[in-house]
Amino acid sequence: MALTKYKLGDFIEICNERNTDLKYDIDDVRGVNNSKQFMLTKADLNGRDLSKFQIVYPGDFVFNHRTSRNGAKFSIAYNDGEKPVICTEDYVVFRICDDCKNLLDAIWLYMFFNRPEFDRYVITNSWGSSTEFYNWRDLCDISFALPPISIQKKYAKVYISFLANQKNYEQSLNDIKLSCDAFYDRIKHENLVEIRELIEINNKRNQDFTYGLESLRGISDKCRFVSTTANVEKEALDKYLIVDNETFAVNFMCLGNWGKFYLAYNDSGQSYVVSPACSILKIKNGVKLNPYYFLCLLQRSELQRKCVFIGDGNTRGGINNDDFGTISIPMVSFEKQKIIAELFQVYDARKDINEKLKKQIKDICPILIKGSVEEAKKKV
Repeated sequence: MALTKYKLGDFIEICNERNTDLKYDIDDVRGVNNSKQFMLTKADLNGRDLSKFQIVYPGDFVFNHRTSRNGAKFSIAYNDGEKPVICTEDYVVFRICDDCKNLLDAIWLYMFFNRPEFDRYVITNSWGSSTEFYNWRDLCDISFALPPISIQKKYAKVYISFLANQKNYEQSLNDIKLSCDAFYDRIKHENLVEIRELIEINNKRNQDFTYGLESLRGISDKCRFVSTTANVEKEALDKYLIVDNETFAVNFMCLGNWGKFYLAYNDSGQSYVVSPACSILKIKNGVKLNPYYFLCLLQRSELQRKCVFIGDGNTRGGINNDDFGTISIPMVSFEKQKIIAELFQVYDARKDINEKLKKQIKDICPILIKGSVEEAKKKV
């Protein structure tokens, strides 16, 4: 049998408590991303009146009603922490009504929001011209089948157990990063050597079309070679650069992208081709430089900021190869390099695992919601 359908607006209420006494400051400001998580805001808060910001208490939801240019997803988050945060007045904050908490579980509702079906529904029903919106009244008008609270909580516990496992793993990941940072802090002033003494530019073009489209790669923000989504004609590949095994590809021209450049190290045993906007770096013959140690240093925020500082100041915020070569790095013993490199590789591998765990949690939400509804139908 079918379950009774309800309107979401029957269970939730809008909140509008402002930070009028400035109890919460810049450190408490959060944004909401399209992964449905809180994030540290990237907005410039200089001069902003934080008294107008809204308080999001534990147990509250918050969403950004702007849906255009958001990756076809709806940005909504749930404060499952122990402390309140604040968000801009442009967001919408709401919670489950006190007299409905015995009917609708907050974690179950958050899982409901985390489904791809929900994103598609919101994007399809957003409205606007240059900017599309999905507002409070639209959210309240959502119709959904509601299992009994006991079944909701049963499936919510499964989600919570997955989440707890991922959080514990993430904490161990942070511990490794702290160890890596602490080790680097001890050696960062030892035997400083300019990068140009250690590496050389190895830009070779694919002039004879040795490598085809199957070898074409881009560089991700996670320092990986990835299949590129760029529309590249085969005839243009003679202008692209060859990334041989045991060489680095760096795109210095994307420093304007949150102040970091993209880079990757090719240890695949095969060669790739990348955009001519990149530079190909190779460790000089006879130089005892661990490539993973060098990769670790290049990813550090201090070095990235230094590149932004000495960049050429154009609209894309790039840095040329000569200026990059003047940056100094600690050239410690090969044994110390190996220790940092191994820590970095463990951290890098576990970071990938953590991202996979997060994806599994996202993927399980529609399964749990469907399971709870199906189980409730059998008991009707």
